[in-house]
Amino acid sequence: MLRIASVVTLLFAVGHSMGAPWTPVDGPAPASVVEAMKSVTFDAMGSSRTFWDFYFGFGVSISIYLMVQAAVLWLLATLAKTQPNSVRPFVVILLVAYAANVYVTWRYFFLIPLALSVIMVICLVLALVASRSRIGT
Repeated sequence: MLRIASVVTLLFAVGHSMGAPWTPVDGPAPASVVEAMKSVTFDAMGSSRTFWDFYFGFGVSISIYLMVQAAVLWLLATLAKTQPNSVRPFVVILLVAYAANVYVTWRYFFLIPLALSVIMVICLVLALVASRSRIGT
């Protein structure tokens, strides 16, 4: 299940990255918002930045974190075969994060990332169940 979760996370990362710059600009109103984000500068701890810098930078950061998470899940899957008890706390942390992400995605985004988040929750729950049965054997 952790390998499946790894692949789902990789799909999440690819989809998120392909969506860059994450803002549909298909009309004058959205274009004016994007232009305002790009033109309004402010001081961020000694660096001159725009809201667009933060928006775009956070989007790229999320793609990077998703790719790293996919790699970590792949490595945890290998470790889970021999040390399921050691892997459980990591799976629980990821499960809590993805459960929260289900709500955030439902509230603020759209169907595809919501579906991937729900699939991740299912994979992580099944991984926890599998690790318990592996410990008992």
